[in-house]
Amino acid sequence: MTDDLAAEPREIIDVGTFYQLLTAQLESAYGRRSPRWIRGEVAKVYEKTHLYVDLVDAGSSSSDTKRPVLNAHCWATQWNVIKRRLGEDGVTLKPGAVVNLFGYVDLYAPSGRIGFTVTEVDVAGLLGDVARRRLELIARLRDEGLFDANRRRTLGPVPLRVGLVASPQTEGFSDFTGQLLRSRFAFVVSLVTAQVQGEAAPPQIVSGIERLDAEELDVICLVRGGGSRGDLACFDDERVARAIATARTPVLTGIGHTGDESVADLVAHRSSITPTKLGEELVSMVEDWRRRNVREPAMTVLEASESLVDEATAFLGERRRTMIFAVRDRLRAEERHLGATRERLDLATRYALDRADRWLETARRLLVAYDPQRRLIQGWSIVSKRDGSIVRSVANVDAGEEITVRVGDGVLGASVTTREEMGA
Repeated sequence: MTDDLAAEPREIIDVGTFYQLLTAQLESAYGRRSPRWIRGEVAKVYEKTHLYVDLVDAGSSSSDTKRPVLNAHCWATQWNVIKRRLGEDGVTLKPGAVVNLFGYVDLYAPSGRIGFTVTEVDVAGLLGDVARRRLELIARLRDEGLFDANRRRTLGPVPLRVGLVASPQTEGFSDFTGQLLRSRFAFVVSLVTAQVQGEAAPPQIVSGIERLDAEELDVICLVRGGGSRGDLACFDDERVARAIATARTPVLTGIGHTGDESVADLVAHRSSITPTKLGEELVSMVEDWRRRNVREPAMTVLEASESLVDEATAFLGERRRTMIFAVRDRLRAEERHLGATRERLDLATRYALDRADRWLETARRLLVAYDPQRRLIQGWSIVSKRDGSIVRSVANVDAGEEITVRVGDGVLGASVTTREEMGA
């Protein structure tokens, strides 16, 4: 064998020439002018300006140490365009995703590594994969009895204690809370701040739902304004769906998007197309309860009260007229009675006064006839002691005692010199 090799003419090429020949072969079959579609499962993805992806055979086991690996990359200029389109469609390249990439082979001689430059990504294929995984998630939730678990929770008729998972300072947050504030009902909102897009959103949303579910609330609301499919991809996350499905408190969603509903919408107790609509529905629930239990009963009471007042007013009016006529008739009768009584009193008074005048005249004559002064003028006198007592008997005075004698025209002072009793 050695002799045969020695006999044959040998062409020896250096490493650089070998790589040139190999590059020429690869360029001819799989190079920039002959790009190919390849299919693989994303094993690792790394982005820093450019995109770097490690692809393995789809369906191969991670424990297989001999499974082929292709190092693919997409330069920033092309990747920015592809990334924007992926974001608009709501898909991301992440480990486990099966993807179709279009590009060409390149050989990097300094490291002896074959790579693949990506110029296009099969978005439709990725969307199909996302849709498949979404359907698989929904099927799992159905099988586990979680798909409609939250809808079986009892939603009270007056949901005033509201838990809210949202990002403040966003239009979705303002639209939702604005409806509650303008309603002038006594809503009490417990807010848990969470990102509502991006890789960090699902765990924050799950934490917010679990935290609010531990409180005594009537309802938990998850709101987010409009955006692309990529912005809203977090609401298709399995962790978010399970947190909603297993919550003891009814969870309502108000996610402003168009097209298909998110998985979060499907497993929620109730979903609305926008945060504004969700706020309106909460206000409407409270207003409906108020109408049925407050306004309508109040109107019934008011109408019955007005009817009773009308009846009472008519009755009082009739009674007032009756009383006016009765009082008027009674007053007229009393006036007649008082007139007759006045005439009788007048006659009786005149009669009494005449009798009194006659009696006074008789009395005056008697008084004149028996007036002591007349007796004094006729010669009678009144003897009194110094203390004013009348002397009625000689026994009332002593000899030498001073006395006063009243006569018709004056008073005399005297002294008793003798006492003489007259015989019977």
